[in-house]
Amino acid sequence: MKIKRRIILSFVAPLMIFISAMGLILRDNTRKIFYFPMGLMGISIILEKDVKRRLERKNIFNKIKSLQNNK
Repeated sequence: MKIKRRIILSFVAPLMIFISAMGLILRDNTRKIFYFPMGLMGISIILEKDVKRRLERKNIFNKIKSLQNNK
Protein backbone atom coordinates (compact mmCIF):
# COMPACT_ATOMS: atom_id res chain seq x y z
CA MET A 1 0.00 0.00 0.00
CA LYS A 2 2.86 2.38 0.76
CA ILE A 3 4.36 1.90 -2.70
CA LYS A 4 1.16 3.03 -4.41
CA ARG A 5 0.96 6.06 -2.14
CA ARG A 6 4.55 7.03 -2.96
CA ILE A 7 3.90 6.73 -6.68
CA ILE A 8 0.84 8.96 -6.42
CA LEU A 9 2.65 11.52 -4.27
CA SER A 10 5.57 11.65 -6.69
CA PHE A 11 3.24 13.10 -9.32
CA VAL A 12 1.91 15.87 -7.08
CA ALA A 13 4.74 18.38 -7.60
CA PRO A 14 4.84 18.10 -11.41
CA LEU A 15 1.05 18.29 -11.46
CA MET A 16 1.16 21.47 -9.38
CA ILE A 17 3.63 23.00 -11.83
CA PHE A 18 1.49 21.93 -14.80
CA ILE A 19 -1.71 23.37 -13.31
CA SER A 20 0.10 26.58 -12.48
CA ALA A 21 1.46 26.90 -16.01
CA MET A 22 -1.94 26.22 -17.52
CA GLY A 23 -3.54 28.76 -15.21
CA LEU A 24 -0.98 31.37 -16.16
CA ILE A 25 -1.52 30.73 -19.86
CA LEU A 26 -5.30 30.37 -20.00
CA ARG A 27 -6.61 32.81 -17.37
CA ASP A 28 -7.22 36.48 -17.84
CA ASN A 29 -4.73 38.99 -16.43
CA THR A 30 -6.53 39.70 -13.15
CA ARG A 31 -6.46 36.08 -11.91
CA LYS A 32 -3.01 34.98 -13.00
CA ILE A 33 -1.46 35.94 -9.67
CA PHE A 34 -3.33 33.13 -7.91
CA TYR A 35 -1.36 30.45 -9.79
CA PHE A 36 2.13 31.66 -8.82
CA PRO A 37 2.14 30.17 -5.28
CA MET A 38 1.13 26.73 -6.55
CA GLY A 39 3.90 26.73 -9.14
CA LEU A 40 6.47 27.94 -6.63
CA MET A 41 5.47 25.22 -4.16
CA GLY A 42 5.81 22.54 -6.84
CA ILE A 43 9.27 23.82 -7.79
CA SER A 44 10.36 24.04 -4.14
CA ILE A 45 9.18 20.46 -3.46
CA ILE A 46 11.24 19.14 -6.38
CA LEU A 47 14.32 21.16 -5.41
CA GLU A 48 14.05 20.11 -1.75
CA LYS A 49 13.88 16.42 -2.71
CA ASP A 50 16.89 16.83 -4.98
CA VAL A 51 18.99 18.53 -2.30
CA LYS A 52 17.98 15.94 0.30
CA ARG A 53 18.87 13.07 -2.06
CA ARG A 54 22.29 14.58 -2.83
CA LEU A 55 23.11 15.09 0.86
CA GLU A 56 22.12 11.52 1.70
CA ARG A 57 24.28 10.15 -1.11
CA LYS A 58 27.21 12.31 -0.01
CA ASN A 59 26.88 11.06 3.58
CA ILE A 60 26.80 7.44 2.42
CA PHE A 61 29.85 8.00 0.23
CA ASN A 62 31.74 9.58 3.13
CA LYS A 63 30.89 6.62 5.38
CA ILE A 64 32.17 4.20 2.73
CA LYS A 65 35.39 6.19 2.34
CA SER A 66 35.97 6.27 6.09
CA LEU A 67 35.48 2.49 6.34
CA GLN A 68 37.94 1.92 3.48
CA ASN A 69 40.55 4.16 5.13
CA ASN A 70 40.32 2.27 8.43
CA LYS A 71 41.32 -1.06 6.82
